Amino acid sequence: MPTNVPLAERMRPKTLDEYVGQEHLVGENSILRRSLESGLIPSFILWGPPGVGKTTLAKIVSNHLNRPFFSLSAINSGVKDIREVIDKAQKTRFFGSPSPILFIDEIHRFSKSQQDSLLAAVEQGIITLIGATTENPSFEVISPLLSRCQVYVLKSLDRSHLEDLLRKALEQDFDLKSRKIDLIETEALLRFSGGDARKLFNVLEIVVQSAVDTEPLIVTNEMVARIIQENIAIYDKNGEFHYDIISAFIKSLRGSDPNAVVYWLARMIEGGEDPEFIARRLLIFAAEDIGLANPNALLLANSCFDAVKKIGWPESRIILSEAAVYLATCPKSNSTYLAIGGAQDLVRKTGDLPVPLHLRNAPTSLMKELGYGEKYNYPHDFTGRFLDEEYLPETIKGTRLWNPAENPRETELLAKMRKLWGDRYNY
Repeated sequence: MPTNVPLAERMRPKTLDEYVGQEHLVGENSILRRSLESGLIPSFILWGPPGVGKTTLAKIVSNHLNRPFFSLSAINSGVKDIREVIDKAQKTRFFGSPSPILFIDEIHRFSKSQQDSLLAAVEQGIITLIGATTENPSFEVISPLLSRCQVYVLKSLDRSHLEDLLRKALEQDFDLKSRKIDLIETEALLRFSGGDARKLFNVLEIVVQSAVDTEPLIVTNEMVARIIQENIAIYDKNGEFHYDIISAFIKSLRGSDPNAVVYWLARMIEGGEDPEFIARRLLIFAAEDIGLANPNALLLANSCFDAVKKIGWPESRIILSEAAVYLATCPKSNSTYLAIGGAQDLVRKTGDLPVPLHLRNAPTSLMKELGYGEKYNYPHDFTGRFLDEEYLPETIKGTRLWNPAENPRETELLAKMRKLWGDRYNY
């Protein structure tokens, strides 16, 4: 393969045995490997951070099954492109032959109408859809399409995976193995990669190309940091800092620093970031990091998201700035975020506990005879529209999952709960 092909592409694995990471999906006896070995692959969506092998895995699936492979990018494809590809896929099929694979990168960027145009082809088995997304598909993929797909979650690559990739690159790439390269230190390479295999290979390639006349090439942390800083435009030419900058933006919001917030917002605007992506992250932040400390934050963030969808660039920058500064200056609380996390942990530990009889629905006479709904007390029938009743399953009754944060709004809510529930909220 010629050296003008990026190292990340030269090192792209062709088989599952060459694939690094995601052992829970492709390891021995794992769910996806078993499906591949059976030859029966459903439509599925790969959800995970960038550079963990989503596109590679889709291509490996296609190669393993020896099926025609079509690919679209949601960034520059429309409904017409989708229909043309589906038509081509249909023409490649013969009676009884398995369906071709249609891979859609960044499927979360498809509009509802674009996703709708895929439904019939997926339902009829004209194509096997493989989507890749860095965003939660529950929010970004329409329900009818999501219900017809499995969702596989890919994890960030850990240190051992990244070091394995570095070793393979030095041993297997025809260009690198012709050089004398000694990785004395790898921490900087790993740090700049951020768990992203593509970024790791890009950094390594920049370092090697920057010292093309040096033999042997001794790679140290200081050297890597210096070369990357000198070649930052090359490093970032494909938006490699996208997730670093949104991370800085969110952390500045959480840290209540409006100056830093508008700076990182400006960096995203000047970098051509999707305004809906920024607005979506503000919406998540309002619920996760402000929550009950100021419930109006969620309303404003939602209004911001709606307005950005209607307006677009360049005016959306004003809307985003207003919302971001407001959220940065709000009091912060993650009590509801911790509450639902704790509740999910409890459910995983205790399993499907039976619903207490008095809380069950009783739409039939048989259910009523079995005691469903019996002894349920209707709060509106009591003074203050409240009574001390137990609403949790018997084995976990009295469990405390919501712990209010220290801010005026939640202090007020805690006082109300203490007045109603007494000792249950005395903490």
